[in-house]
Amino acid sequence: VAGKRENNKKQLHLPGILLALAALVILLSTGGPSGVAADSPAESQEPETLQQAEEPIPAAEPEPVVPEEPVWEGPVPESAPVEDTYFDDAVFLGDSRTDGLRLYGGLTHGTFLCSTGATVESVFTKDVETAVGTMPLLDVLATMDCGKIYVMLGINELGWNGTETFRTQSTELIRRLQSDHPDAEIVIQSILPVSAQKDAEGRYVNNGRIGEYNAVWLELAEEFDVAYMNVAESVADENGLLPSGLCYDGVHLNKAGSHQWLDYLRTHAVGEIPEPSVAEQA
Repeated sequence: VAGKRENNKKQLHLPGILLALAALVILLSTGGPSGVAADSPAESQEPETLQQAEEPIPAAEPEPVVPEEPVWEGPVPESAPVEDTYFDDAVFLGDSRTDGLRLYGGLTHGTFLCSTGATVESVFTKDVETAVGTMPLLDVLATMDCGKIYVMLGINELGWNGTETFRTQSTELIRRLQSDHPDAEIVIQSILPVSAQKDAEGRYVNNGRIGEYNAVWLELAEEFDVAYMNVAESVADENGLLPSGLCYDGVHLNKAGSHQWLDYLRTHAVGEIPEPSVAEQA
């Protein structure tokens, strides 16, 4: 009997051992208890589902606006004719040729500041009699309120050595006019030609020399972005000469020549052109 009991005990212990082994296998396969120890580093970490806030991307700086360089448009083109009141705010700066326009052109609007023998140099310093006293032409002009300045100078400078002195003095003249009248339209008029007879004299007053000086005026007009008006073509024939019927001495215009010059100014307007009034349209 005793032997049987011992065998029974052995049989009873064997299933228990098997159960214990099975439980251990299950425990190892599940990775242990679901809880985490108090000193586990996992407890101090942020949950994986939370993400750090993204820093805002700074807005791109706008690119600086670079002003466009003014584009010179070349000599003043032909336009519809304007009324003579268009010249109310105009000043005509020049020598004896401009004085001839005043005397024979028939224009009763605008202001004439001119002197016989005037040059791009003497207008700075040479005193002349004016309505406001005796002073240089540019000093008088500086006191005036004007919207357009028509310049006709250069015939008396033809005897200067080369063209560099003329260029230098003309540059200073344009700078002075722009400084004194920054809002005015400055109009450089080309030097008018001389007659065939005058040109044939072989002296410094000749059309070849006039062409060289006009080239300087054209370059300076573009450089300083001012108007250049080729008024010479208003009185020149097909050979670029001043017809004898438009002048009285081969240099200065007569009444017919002055009218052609003025008509050219009327049909080559600069700046803002006023709308014609109802009376003018009728």
